[in-house]
Amino acid sequence: MRILILGAGGTGGYFGGRLAQAGADVTFLVRPGRAAELAAHGLVIKSARGDLQMPVQYTTADGLAPVDLVLLSCKAYDLDSAIEAIAPAVGPDTAVLPILNGLRHYDRLDAAFGRDRVLGGLCLISVVKGPEGEIRHLSDFHTLVFGERDAQTPAARCLAIAERFAGANFETRQSDDVMQDVWEKYVFLTALAASTCLMRASIGAIMATDEGRWMMETIYAECEAVAGAGGYVMREAARKAALKTLTAPGSPMTASMLRDLEAGYRIEGEHIVGDMIRRGQLAGVEMPVLRVAWCHLQAYLARRDSAA
Repeated sequence: MRILILGAGGTGGYFGGRLAQAGADVTFLVRPGRAAELAAHGLVIKSARGDLQMPVQYTTADGLAPVDLVLLSCKAYDLDSAIEAIAPAVGPDTAVLPILNGLRHYDRLDAAFGRDRVLGGLCLISVVKGPEGEIRHLSDFHTLVFGERDAQTPAARCLAIAERFAGANFETRQSDDVMQDVWEKYVFLTALAASTCLMRASIGAIMATDEGRWMMETIYAECEAVAGAGGYVMREAARKAALKTLTAPGSPMTASMLRDLEAGYRIEGEHIVGDMIRRGQLAGVEMPVLRVAWCHLQAYLARRDSAA
């Protein structure tokens, strides 16, 4: 199985590196600057689950040919350029596996490549790219979930992907209801991003306030209501796990969006919080706390654009 990984940053670099470590035929599609880092040092991962430094195959786009699987892990605001970059590698039998946050990217990928080529997917991991190009794994979890989005689609290609992923040093799961999984992550992530960005604080700091538990539970309930209106009722186990994390006293957890915001970087606000707002408005769901969070993020984006 020939696998193309778009980029070799935090997420793509981590999962692609683990696949390469396990002997998979992996090529990274990278920009020239990242190509120079890979040529000089190889791919470097620093992780409690095992460090890695090894040479890997990479390309800067010249001469791309169709592959069996494209793993897509870009930021949402880079999706248009990502689609253009991977297009030569998507042939009649290529599967595209996006592990971006949210849901908005599916319509654009379907339009570009056809719904039958686009799998459902998500990842659970916290990683950053360090100053010397190393990938720093910040959490104990490293999970990739994937599956067919339509129940009637034969699962043979997902079985093949599962077999290839099975030997890699990360947890993987082939899901029979992947869009339910995607929605459950989306609801949790939106609540996490909206709350920690709005308060500019960790879960623990929010929970230490008088109204912290009320706010965290309310914002999760608003996102949960949007999912339910769209036909995706949160399963009890997912709901309990999400609320346990979102209301954990003393937790240092924040959304990566807050780290980007505090650094003055671009954020995925429109793709995550903004899209949840849009879906809720179309369904007639009341979302007063989430709307305040979205107002805050829009104000940040407007100020950032003005400064630029």
